[in-house]
Amino acid sequence: MTVTDWFALLHPVLIILFVYPVVGATIRLGILARERRLDINPLPPTVGVEHTDHGRWVTSGVVVAVLIAMAATYARGGAVVVGGSGTGVALLLAGVGCLVSCLALWRAKGAGLRAGFALICWLGLLTLGAQPALWHLGRSPFDGSVWGSHYWSGVLLCGLLLFAMAAAPETLRSPRMRRLHVSAAFLTALLLAVQAISGSRDLLGMALGQ
Repeated sequence: MTVTDWFALLHPVLIILFVYPVVGATIRLGILARERRLDINPLPPTVGVEHTDHGRWVTSGVVVAVLIAMAATYARGGAVVVGGSGTGVALLLAGVGCLVSCLALWRAKGAGLRAGFALICWLGLLTLGAQPALWHLGRSPFDGSVWGSHYWSGVLLCGLLLFAMAAAPETLRSPRMRRLHVSAAFLTALLLAVQAISGSRDLLGMALGQ
C-alpha cells in the first residue's frame, strides 16, 4: 500500500471509530433532553447542552472525514485535476474554506453568521465533489444510480448536519424548530445507515478492482 492508500483509510477509520460512536451518544442525549423537557425524567439542564455539543462533534467529524476522502481521491494517480495547477490551488483553497467555515460555526453567535458559515461549508463540499476528477455514481438526480451513490448521500448528510449545528440555538427556543430538527434527525439516521452500506460496497468494489 502507498502513502496515499494509508491516507485514504483515515476516512473510514474516522467514521467508524469516532463519528458513529458519537452519533449514538448524541441520539441518547437527545432522547434524554426530550424526556427532561416533557418532565418524564428529572434530569439536569446540562443534558440539552451536551446533546448540542455532541452534535457539533459529529458534524465536524463528518466534514473532516469527507475532506480526507476527497483529498485522497485527488491524490491518487488516476485523479488528474482538469485545468492544471491553478485549478488545484483553487480546490485546495475550497477545502480549507470548508474546514474554516465549519470551525467558525463553533464560535459564531448571530443567526446570519451561523447560516452563512454553514452554507459556505456545504457549497464548498459540493464544489469539490463536482469536479470530474472525483468519481461517484451519477451526476444527475434523474439518473437512478445517483440514489445509490455514497458521495451524494454523504453530501446530503453533511447538509443536514450543518443545518442542525447552525440552527441549534433556534431549536432550543422554538417548538416548531424542534419538530423540524426531529424530522431531520430521522433522515440523518437513515442516511448514516445508507452511508455504512454504500461505503462498504465501494470499498469492496475497489478491492476487487485491484
